[in-house]
Amino acid sequence: MFTFTGKAGNMIGYYRDGKHYFRSMPETVRQTTATRRAAQRFGAASSKARLIRGAFANDLDVHCDAGHINRLNKTIIKGGVRNTEAIAGFRFNQYTGTDRFFTVAPTLSENRILHIPPQALPPFRGISTLEVKVIAARVHFGERRVTGTETAMIVLDTREAFAGAALNVDVPGKGTLIVALQVRGMCGSRASFNRKYLAADIIAVQEPQTKQVFHKPEHQQQAMLQQRLQSLATPAHISPTPLVIQRE
Repeated sequence: MFTFTGKAGNMIGYYRDGKHYFRSMPETVRQTTATRRAAQRFGAASSKARLIRGAFANDLDVHCDAGHINRLNKTIIKGGVRNTEAIAGFRFNQYTGTDRFFTVAPTLSENRILHIPPQALPPFRGISTLEVKVIAARVHFGERRVTGTETAMIVLDTREAFAGAALNVDVPGKGTLIVALQVRGMCGSRASFNRKYLAADIIAVQEPQTKQVFHKPEHQQQAMLQQRLQSLATPAHISPTPLVIQRE
């Protein structure tokens, strides 16, 4: 008898407990409203996670762990598909975070300057320097594309006090700004092969700024309209009395 695993026509072949089985596919799949919504959330989260991973794939030098795809999907679903800021803190390598190297966390200012505060670097056996790489990407989730990326790198001597750094991560283009920090412990001129000395985290997310519209209070609008009417009614050779506001 010919055996197979997977789908062939309306049949599915599979192994269980060392034995081979066949079963037919159901003609219809019934979904409740809840399962349908869950499937839609998962699909939206997977699509968003794919864009995020793609934004950093070419610039990351740290190998991601085998479960990072599912972990990122779960992070997005848990935080809400529309809440991109929920991915801040995500580790591409779950075994080591950048907080292992920087006990005082970096911060991103509103003008898109990444500040890494001055601090003493922890010593690591066999590690002489730390290669610190900042990767900033803009992702337009509405258009489903990465609109730009920028990188910057510094090398720190672990035997010296770190005086701090300020890096401009203002990537041109439309979309959400996502900043990742990568740290590799260096053994001479090469990176360590030990994953506990290799970290890459998403450390900041900044949503695109929308143009602010300020609405004047209704009484101000009425006062402006009254002034406009008075100016139209006043003869051209007579100057109307200016409105003076006194401060106590």
